[in-house]
Amino acid sequence: MFPLTKENKHVAQLLLSTGTCPRCIFRFCGVDFHASYKLPYKELLNELQKFLETEKDELILEVPNPPLKKIRLQELEDGIDGNDNLSQNGEGRVSVIEDGSIASKNSNLNVCNVCLGILQEFCEKEFIKKVCQKVEASGFEFTNLVFSVSFPPQLSVREHAAWLLVKQEMGKQSLSLGRNDIVQLKEAYKWITHPLFSEELGVPIDGKSLFEVSVVFAHPETVEDCHFLRAICPDCFKPAKNKQSVFTRMAVMKALNKIKEEDFRKQFPCPPNSPKAVCTVLEIECAHGAVFVAGRYNKYSRNLPQTPWIIDGERKLESSVEELISDHLLTVFKAESFNFSSSGREDVDVRTLGNGRPFAIELVNPHRVHFTSQEIKELQQKINNSSNKIQVRDLQLVTREAIGHMKEGEEEKTKTYSALIWTNEAIQKKDVEFLNDIKDLKIDQKTPLRVLHRRPLAVRTRIIHSMETSYVDEHHFRLYLKTQAGTYIKEFVHGDFGRTKPNIGSLMNVTADILELDVESVDVDWPPALDD
Repeated sequence: MFPLTKENKHVAQLLLSTGTCPRCIFRFCGVDFHASYKLPYKELLNELQKFLETEKDELILEVPNPPLKKIRLQELEDGIDGNDNLSQNGEGRVSVIEDGSIASKNSNLNVCNVCLGILQEFCEKEFIKKVCQKVEASGFEFTNLVFSVSFPPQLSVREHAAWLLVKQEMGKQSLSLGRNDIVQLKEAYKWITHPLFSEELGVPIDGKSLFEVSVVFAHPETVEDCHFLRAICPDCFKPAKNKQSVFTRMAVMKALNKIKEEDFRKQFPCPPNSPKAVCTVLEIECAHGAVFVAGRYNKYSRNLPQTPWIIDGERKLESSVEELISDHLLTVFKAESFNFSSSGREDVDVRTLGNGRPFAIELVNPHRVHFTSQEIKELQQKINNSSNKIQVRDLQLVTREAIGHMKEGEEEKTKTYSALIWTNEAIQKKDVEFLNDIKDLKIDQKTPLRVLHRRPLAVRTRIIHSMETSYVDEHHFRLYLKTQAGTYIKEFVHGDFGRTKPNIGSLMNVTADILELDVESVDVDWPPALDD
């Protein structure tokens, strides 16, 4: 059943006569019945013509202005080139016929003066198939997708002009038309294209999907449609670092909400002029949201930094914990890049023993995302076999939200260390045993000199929960500590020129220094332990 009624006939005829396409006419008549928009374009036009024709008055389709060139969208053999462009030359979709006119394969229609062809050629099956070919060639794994489009901002100006025209005509009949009564272009486009994409790719459209297909449209011919708004509403158009143009859709809409109707009519034609060509497609992009891999690592080397050690652009050591793990993940997940994070960090000369330190890696734009638990186990084994400096355990896929548990533990949980201590004066076993009795010792640590280049200057209070000593000889003993996370252990031993108070040296009344340090445990119960 045709969705328009007798009440819509005057508006429909007015819009069609001024160069508006059938689907945009539906939008301005408030048609929200999805099926009406999905009909093939030629069928839509025929149905609209039948609706508007009367016995007394046959509809004249030509506009009173000089005849417009008509467009023809060619077969899309070369349609989307290597740069994702749909051009308007001999290699693209639009071509000029010998007599100088431009014909369209769809009923010789003019380009819509409101949607600039978006609801004409770009929601037909042929275009959808070309986009799907790009998606399938991209190499991404996906079980659903979100489809997004970016329309030229001048479409908002043209829609505003058409709205003012229709509102004025309806006012003559004592009827009103609010901006919110018009079906949004993106909504109509979604109603038409989503089922086509889902059918072509065999997966559902899901707004929460991590896989996104985006199409960016442009229309160079009418790009100056927006420019008059800047002169009238300059405060709406402020340059932004990440925007190439001040004429964003949001800025244009903000200006349209501020401008008076009479000022708009003076600056822009109502109805808007018909363009000579359809939109072009600037790019078709596929992107997958980040996936996260977590685990725990042990570090057995005293010559391996956690992250690449680069000073003044020069690499100091050939590898790092981060790289030994991430290089394998990047390859297997076919990701573009990664971000590494962990529950605290150890110095280059500190080993991490016990059950290891929790870490997480964000893999950016991965092309492969589906793995069985067995495949993840094999990946873990591959990492472990590649180096004797580290080992990884409990490797698993996690959510972005779950990483918060690791970060919560950085300051709240406890960590256990063992340190080999040297003293300048000879000591006996009884000289260190008193440390065993000290519990929950509060210390104040001014930012250590060695990290002052990357940490703000501050005094931090930390707690040494317990200490246990093991006498070695008259100048050495081993110290086992359980501390609040975030405690600088080296500085607690040697005092850092008085910046950490109290310290082992001051407690023993000697000069003390640390020769070796190991992290024995990081007491963060994350990620969940897995069965071997």
